[in-house]
Parts: sequence; structure tokens; C-alpha cells
Amino acid sequence: MLAATMGRRPHVLIIPFPAQGHVTPLMKFAYQISDHGIKVTFVNSDFIHEKLVAALPDEDEARSRIGLASIPDGLGPGEDRKDPLKSTDSILRVMSGHLKELIEKVNNSNDNEKITCVIADTTVGWALEVAEKMGIESVAFCPCGPGSLALVFDIPRLIEAGHVNGSLLNEELICLAKDIPAFSSNRLPWGCPSNLTVQEILFRLALQCIPVKNLSNWLLCNSVYELDSSACDLIPNILPIGPLLASNHLGHYTGNLWPEDSTCISWLDKQPAGSVIYVAFGSLAILSQNQFNELALGIELVGRPFLWVVRSDFTNGSAAEYPDGFIERVAEHGKIVSWAPQEKVLAHPSVAYQFHNQSYICDKWKVGLGLNPDENGFISRHEIKKKIEMLVSDDGIKANAEKLKEMARKSVIEGGSSYKNFQTFVEALKQ
Repeated sequence: MLAATMGRRPHVLIIPFPAQGHVTPLMKFAYQISDHGIKVTFVNSDFIHEKLVAALPDEDEARSRIGLASIPDGLGPGEDRKDPLKSTDSILRVMSGHLKELIEKVNNSNDNEKITCVIADTTVGWALEVAEKMGIESVAFCPCGPGSLALVFDIPRLIEAGHVNGSLLNEELICLAKDIPAFSSNRLPWGCPSNLTVQEILFRLALQCIPVKNLSNWLLCNSVYELDSSACDLIPNILPIGPLLASNHLGHYTGNLWPEDSTCISWLDKQPAGSVIYVAFGSLAILSQNQFNELALGIELVGRPFLWVVRSDFTNGSAAEYPDGFIERVAEHGKIVSWAPQEKVLAHPSVAYQFHNQSYICDKWKVGLGLNPDENGFISRHEIKKKIEMLVSDDGIKANAEKLKEMARKSVIEGGSSYKNFQTFVEALKQ
């Protein structure tokens, strides 16, 4: 069990992997536990910290409710953090030492506010090792689904059996349990066949997750037990407490690393209910200029209102160039922003569908459709148009999405599985 020192307020240090998809759920989690009177210090790399603080609204409760701290990632100001090999090597090499120094500084500054627990992203298992060596309780947090985590935990057996070594070594599908979709080479959590360097880095990060099973009695997961019970049952100490993004107030800051363009909300207010296609590829996806053009023209061919998030580094790490005349042709029914307040967008009644590069949801939950590339690995505008039109006209997909929505809603209200799991964890923090 976790334990706070007698008479002292629990003080939790939270550290995510330095990427948007890891920072956001842990920031939401930080808000939730702070609601229960727990002091929180949220630690990022210096680079991510600066972006996060710059993106904070001028008057935001994160500045007062959550302590924001940072440690060096080992790279200089001018070094390329988009180089996955250099960035990952540096993180693994230097950040653990800086984290130890930060914890010592905090603990030596105030006896009544010593850190009583470290909660770390599963991909930064080194942070849990630091906590263990310092005699501090540690908790692992998984921002992804339990199916992917179960596969990662099974890597040692798969290597020994000759199934994987970064990539699949044979054509045999990996099946963990009957109700879990089988993993093929292009469905591995670390898989990136088009970029073997990135795949190698992701595999190394997956290997970092394996020791967390033995470093903590708690493994929190941003998922819903009922959504993937078979995978959860493969991980004995897992505690699903999600969906964190939907279980909080929409007014809370969500840990975005880019300033949100809130003008898209007033634009959505003017659109008919269920009419808007929301196009977003997250914080890491990079498209070639040719593929970007096809995506733009495919969206245009559909002819429906759309909200499209286009980061400034979306095409080969630089600003995108739109097809000739595209902006003018879609001006009446399209809205393009550099970053959107995603929760508010997804909760808006005008939004019909998201268009994400996530294929797992196509097999088990049947709430999406995969895009089929041609023989050159290129996805054409016609394929994009075809799949969007199929998606918005498929009543079965709509019904499945509503079922998942209701399942998630029930899990976080009083009496729901995630609600009860979260309450159990908070009480353990306070004991």
C-alpha cells in the first residue's frame, strides 16, 4: 500500500514521457488527484516545460494548483529534438540523474512537503527506479490501451520464442487472448515499417516499460475495464481509471504544448449538428508534401464541413503548402487551425467523426475504417474520399460509437468501474 507520512499532506511527483500524447493524460490525472487535497509537482523536460508554460492561458489554475517543474533532457538549445535517435538516447542517459537531484532539492527544502510518491509514465521506467533507490513509493501510469501494454510485457517471451526482434520475424500473427485483436507486423505498438530507425527507437522505449511490472504495486491505465477486459485480465496489478480526458471538467487546462485556437469553437457553433469532419493526426505524425496534397484534395472531394488541425511542422517537419486554390475553394465550409482545444471540439454537437491514424479501433470496436495504400504505400485522394463517405453513412459504426460513448460515460460516474478504481487509489495515497 502507499502511505503518506503521519500528519503530512501527500506530495506526488508526476513525470510523463516528453511528448504530447503522454503529457496530456497525466496532466488531467494531476488535476484529478489535486481535487482530493493532494499536492502535485508535475515534471517535464526543460524543452517541453517551456512549451507548456508558453501555451498556458494567462489565468489558469494550473499555475496555482499544480507545481510545474523541469529537468534537462541533455540536449542543447540548438540541437534537433525531432531526431528520435538523438533525443531518446539523451533522455535515457541523463534525465534520471537530474530527477534524483530535483527530488533531493524538494525534500531538503521543506520537511512537511517531502515527496511521498512518484507516478511515472511506463516509458520512463528509469524514474520508478530512481524512486525505488530513494525509498519513495512508486506508481506506473500507462497512457495507452491495455492491449498494447500486455503485448509489451510479453516481449521477453516473444523474443525467446523467435517471434519478434523489433519487428516480426515470421508471418505468424501474435494473439494474446481470444478477445484481443491479433497483432501483425504493421499493428505492433512500436511498429513503423516505413522508418526502421523510428521503429528501433520505439522498440527500445517499449523495452523500458517491461521492468515497471516489478517496480510498483500499482499500474494505472487510461482506459476502461469494460472496453478491453481480456487485456486487463492479463495484467494482474492494472487499475483502469479512464477515460481521464472525458472525466474532467472541460475548463481545465489539458497540458497542450501548442497554443489552442479557440476560434474553431465559434465556427463549430454555426455548423449543423453532426455535420463536421474533424481531421487530426496528433503531435508526432509527419506527412510528405505529396501525401499532404492527397489528404487535402480528398477532404475537399467529400464536400462536407471540416475542421482540420495542421501543425506548423506537419509536412516533413516544416510548414505545409496547400494545393493551388485549395484554401479559396474550401473557405465557405472548412476551418484550418494549427492546434485545437480537442476535448471541447469532440464534445461539440456539430462534430460527426474524427479522422485519425489509429487502426486498432477498426477490428474490435468497429468504429473506424482503415485506409488502404496503393502498391507504392501512397493513400490517394479517392481512397480518402471513399472511406470518409463510408464512415459518415454507416449506421452500424454510429451505433457502435454510441455504445462505446455510453460505456465510457458510465465508467467515470459514481459507481462506475473507473470511478471506484480512482477512489481506491486516492484513498491509498492518503493513508
